[in-house]
Amino acid sequence: MEETKGNIHPLSRTMDEIVRIFTDMGFEIALGPEMENEYYNFDALNFPKNHPARDMQDTFWLKGVKETVLRTHTSNAQVRFMEKNKPPLRIVVPGKVFRHEATDATHETQFHQIEGLVVGENVTLPNLKATLETFFKKLFGDDVKMRMRPSFFPFVEPGVEIDISCFLCGGSGCSVCKKSGWIEVMGAGMVHPNVLIAGGIDPRKYAGFAFGMGVDRLVMVKYGIEDVRLIYSGDLRLVNQF
Repeated sequence: MEETKGNIHPLSRTMDEIVRIFTDMGFEIALGPEMENEYYNFDALNFPKNHPARDMQDTFWLKGVKETVLRTHTSNAQVRFMEKNKPPLRIVVPGKVFRHEATDATHETQFHQIEGLVVGENVTLPNLKATLETFFKKLFGDDVKMRMRPSFFPFVEPGVEIDISCFLCGGSGCSVCKKSGWIEVMGAGMVHPNVLIAGGIDPRKYAGFAFGMGVDRLVMVKYGIEDVRLIYSGDLRLVNQF
């Protein structure tokens, strides 16, 4: 019988690579629960009570368990970690998250994120920019370019969207980047003072930045996988390509 050798799934490979880059940069790994209460998933992160992310179309609420959800982001670990640790803080939080939405080639009800959080004295937006530029060069090579666009997230102020130059076409434009030369990869920003307060940290003395990336999207782009559902299909033909 012919001996076969197993392969590491591209999702696991990418998660491990991202976490390794950040730990080499001095970040600590932190984890949070997948089944989370409403406070840590929404309230402590400055989500208003009427925010649409709380609605059933976005969130899995657990029947019979009061105010409990399947976490919608790995940001639920932010306040949990700050409550138990004092600045300076530098963590990454890898894990699975859940959204109540229709599945298609680019959306799944479960996917993976990696959250980052840095809190300390004199932490600024340029610190965030420098950190992410270093990360992307380590992940995709020295030629990759990054840009920041204004955006809004309840737990940061100001908030930004992060794009990187398409590493398949070099920014000249292709089907992957929709001819724009750029790929949107994460949201980020300066931690909102209300989030620091929820974590027991004085925003008059400390500041922080946070970022979160969807790992599945990076896997699809990096490995040329056209349908996110293939990542979770269990089909070994996918795994054995890499």
